[in-house]
Amino acid sequence: MSRILVVEDDPTINQTVTDRLRAEGFDVVQAHDGPTAVAAHATHDPDLVLLDLMLPGFDGLEVCRRIQANRPVPVLMLTARDDETDLLVGLGVGADDYVTKPFRMREVVARIQALLRRVERARELATVESPAIAVNGVSVDRSSRRVLVDDRPVHLTPLEFDLLMSLLEPPGAVRSRDELMREVWGWADAARTRTLDSHVKSLRAKIGPHRVRTVHGVGYAFGAGS
Repeated sequence: MSRILVVEDDPTINQTVTDRLRAEGFDVVQAHDGPTAVAAHATHDPDLVLLDLMLPGFDGLEVCRRIQANRPVPVLMLTARDDETDLLVGLGVGADDYVTKPFRMREVVARIQALLRRVERARELATVESPAIAVNGVSVDRSSRRVLVDDRPVHLTPLEFDLLMSLLEPPGAVRSRDELMREVWGWADAARTRTLDSHVKSLRAKIGPHRVRTVHGVGYAFGAGS
């Protein structure tokens, strides 16, 4: 049974989310502010953290920084603001994905399940010897999930790493939005979400904006105008 840490200061939302996740078969731990969330993470060792951005004590960004420094864990961020800067900062400090309020619990559950599936796939791949990939100054070791950009190590979140791998297989191929959402997030339809675009921007900030190009009306490709 996977354990989820729900961090939300609104007691009604916290309990509603908790009740639904328990009904889905998850073990749930609750926290209502920043310091309690960090302490709960250290005590309960959750498999995933559902993290509100605006919290008393200190905010969700600081919570994310602290728990990711301790032990990397998938983080699904909840935010009432669809501000691109906030979202990119959240992704930059280690959040894997985000949902904007108001949200549907069905969507939250689907995102959680997709994140947990990806973590399990990553564990399986880590046991398999895979050849390294080196393209356009980016070197990727799939087994260790390490990335070098121009010979310098770059930290990618697990989701950013999977997105990069989808763009690299094969390098230069144009990948549609739906293909990427299906492969990386496990979703069938990308029409009503900005999640992919936000993660592409975060990935570009880390590996260089010229390495991921937009193919208008289709999706994205790895390579500078190739």
